[in-house]
Amino acid sequence: MEPKPTRQKPKTVAEYLDIGCGRCKYGGTPQCKVHSWEKEIRQLRRIITECGLEEEIKWDCPCYTHQGKNIAMVAAFKDYAFISFFKGSLLQDEKRLLHKPGENSQASRLFKFTNPDQIIQTESTIKAYIYEAVEVEKAGLEVVFKKNPEPMPEELEQKLSENAKLKEAFEALTPGRQRGYILHFSQPKQSQTRVSRIEKCIPKIIEGKGFHDR
Repeated sequence: MEPKPTRQKPKTVAEYLDIGCGRCKYGGTPQCKVHSWEKEIRQLRRIITECGLEEEIKWDCPCYTHQGKNIAMVAAFKDYAFISFFKGSLLQDEKRLLHKPGENSQASRLFKFTNPDQIIQTESTIKAYIYEAVEVEKAGLEVVFKKNPEPMPEELEQKLSENAKLKEAFEALTPGRQRGYILHFSQPKQSQTRVSRIEKCIPKIIEGKGFHDR
């Protein structure tokens, strides 16, 4: 008998590996993307904890911290598992292994993996990136964000003025997530299309998710 889907949010990493992040309709089922990349996630988890980072669940995924500061996350998308460095743009990345999670991402960077052997073969490099990310945090370095260089479309301003809950949620998003939505909403030439895009994204914004989050 197939397990029933669940939108239950994981409270521990063990629960995350069992039911996934709980964000989509496949939570707790074999179709959950976490199950597709479980071996890779477990390998990455082992490597990160060996580097001495603390482990907890944040934003429904395994998050790793040093002295209370966020360093990295481990999770999975449909096509790969990954480590996401919160301040990845500040890493030297001499081997050019890091990727932007979205075209307009300013801070975070992903280290993508598609099989366990790839992780094992690059373990020393992964650890080097983790240690460098910790040193970035220890040094107090900060990413200088571009504060919404694109103008906010009038349709979005109108929706925010009409919906206090939406306004509060949008303003609570990181600058990068705000900018991602502004770019997405501004693309159509027709006002009606811009409004339609905004309305479709309102639930995600209220949940605190970025446009590229699942």
